[in-house]
Amino acid sequence: MALVKFSNIGLRYSTGDEVLHDVSFELEPGSFHFLTGPSGAGKTSLMKLLYIGQKPTRGVITMMGRDLATVSPKALPELRRQIGVVFQDFRLLAHLSAFDNVALPLRVSGVSESAIKKNVTELLEWVGLGGKMNARPPTLSGGEQQRIAMARAIINRPKLLLADEPTGNIDENIGIKLLTLFEELNRHGTTVVIATHNEGLVRRFPHDQMHLEHGILDIRRNPSAKAA
Repeated sequence: MALVKFSNIGLRYSTGDEVLHDVSFELEPGSFHFLTGPSGAGKTSLMKLLYIGQKPTRGVITMMGRDLATVSPKALPELRRQIGVVFQDFRLLAHLSAFDNVALPLRVSGVSESAIKKNVTELLEWVGLGGKMNARPPTLSGGEQQRIAMARAIINRPKLLLADEPTGNIDENIGIKLLTLFEELNRHGTTVVIATHNEGLVRRFPHDQMHLEHGILDIRRNPSAKAA
């Protein structure tokens, strides 16, 4: 069963023209996709639909076996906890340490402090920031902040990980390291969707593309991509 299924999705804001037109696709568990397309093509709108931050104007979205149109407001937070999001602007809390930023989703979920200490410490070491746990975001580089944002997004072991231009504010070498971390997470079963303008990274990493142009989606299969 597909983890996510979009069926004939259309989206418009207010009374304007549609920004997405009849978008249909499936994301299989453990798959990896790049979301590509020029500025204004609708990538941000599609990402909002994927992290349940926006409702479609028409069509059906099924996520983790549930039709989003029938999910009650009380059930939405639990569903959203299975989705990790790395935003382009990081959205880290400047007054909190790296450790506390990553720990935040666990504390909201009521996880014990002993479990938080173990899990957050292990994850920050995994992303190469074991020595920066007490540092606050303003004192860190863009690449380090991006890895904190990634760690926060995956600390709850989400089934679906979304990243909006995760390499946009960092140099190419850091971008390659970050994509390697995404691939490692994907190998552990997480479905990954990365919105990007970086054609070099798309060419370097062999994954399928979800390409948007004028709100119309085209799935471009990469013959070297692993089967989901």
